[in-house]
Amino acid sequence: MDNWFILLNIVILLALIGLLIYMQKKHVSFAKRVFTGMGIGIVLGALFQIIYGEGSDILTGTLDWYGIVGSGYIRFLMLIVVPLVMVSIIRAIINLNETKQLGKMAAWVIGVLISTTLVAATLGVVTSLVFDLNAEQIEAGHEETERGASMEENFESMEEETTPQRIINFIPNNIFLDMTGERSTSVIAVVIFSVLVGIATLGVSRKQPEQAERFTRMVNAVFAIVMRLVTLILRLTPFGVLALMTNMVATTNFAGIVQLGKFVIASYVALIVMVLIHMLIISGFKLNPITFMKKVFPVLGFAFTSRSSAGAIPLNVTAQKEALGVDDGAANMSASFGATMGQNACAGIYPAMLAVMIAPTVGIDPTSLDFIVQLVLITAISSFGVAGVGGGATFAAIIVLSSMGLPIALAGLLITVEPLIDMGRTAVNVNGSMVSGTVTSKVLGNLDEKKFNNKDAVVENTGI
Repeated sequence: MDNWFILLNIVILLALIGLLIYMQKKHVSFAKRVFTGMGIGIVLGALFQIIYGEGSDILTGTLDWYGIVGSGYIRFLMLIVVPLVMVSIIRAIINLNETKQLGKMAAWVIGVLISTTLVAATLGVVTSLVFDLNAEQIEAGHEETERGASMEENFESMEEETTPQRIINFIPNNIFLDMTGERSTSVIAVVIFSVLVGIATLGVSRKQPEQAERFTRMVNAVFAIVMRLVTLILRLTPFGVLALMTNMVATTNFAGIVQLGKFVIASYVALIVMVLIHMLIISGFKLNPITFMKKVFPVLGFAFTSRSSAGAIPLNVTAQKEALGVDDGAANMSASFGATMGQNACAGIYPAMLAVMIAPTVGIDPTSLDFIVQLVLITAISSFGVAGVGGGATFAAIIVLSSMGLPIALAGLLITVEPLIDMGRTAVNVNGSMVSGTVTSKVLGNLDEKKFNNKDAVVENTGI
């Protein structure tokens, strides 16, 4: 009998995918299709949990099949990250007028990412104090205790690796290994290799122009094919978002959310304020923040649903170039770096909030100026030092808490609301990377402001 219900649920998914395909044929905008998929996913996930019950065999079997669409979509996105980043950055550098502009570009991208993370850490501290968050108020169950023990084990495996050693891991020693995504720092390693290839091509163009021209033609041809591949995969976004959101809502522990409602609310207040700060930064560079947010919203919607900054790279790059008018180099560099360093929410807001919550449990006054200054600085530095380490927010929290001498295991108390908060965190991380790319392009004089201000210049112009 259970199999019949599972089959029915699969038919429902196929019917909803058919609806989204119909909307595409009727030329409904990409953004509207993405958010339609998200809205339907929320309703469907809630209904599944109400009808079948959390953890039931029917629900588990159904979501297993839905995972083909959701997880399969993310796998396709991850498939094109390396070729997209590699070819785009090589091509962007070849087209640079001066190599010194490359250094300025990298400095601005990284500078904006790290400085906004510093602001985000301060915001995390302030929010925790305003909401009077305290880990002593949370009861630890079996699941929370296991999570805490797991975090302590992770710390033991990381303990011997210093921040400089983690930074050294960015440097590739086998590019073919990094092209497989084997290491947690693989994306940054690919960026570095691509930059070196681009610089080498500029050098060859001065001594052997015919060889450089031949290579440039090859890169341009590969770039055209890769961008077409990106377009084909991004067309699947509404379907992927539908399945991902259904799975997310259907497996959400609503009882846990109610118990930790105060922390959830405080987290989202901090995340919303950080987005407002992003808008102020955009405004400070004489760009319309409302226009910016309208154009990046489909990307944030995907990031929110998928909880994957790396998976959002293709859509991130496409939106920056086609909707915001950001140049190739800044778009690819900011999207790649932003997925692995200086993450405003995962490496800024979250660990700072945890530290303030946990401090009273060991007799530390979280309102002490010395504590706050030390916490903010350590959080900002760690956001660079743990770049690319799997586990994102968890590992950032481990580094910060251990550096502050705070018990790591208490961070496991939030496991029941972790997925819900992580959705918002990922969206803010991606938004921060897009702010970084836009600001960098503006400062270097490469931003196409006509495209930025053109309401018709949107992501779907790529043919999505």
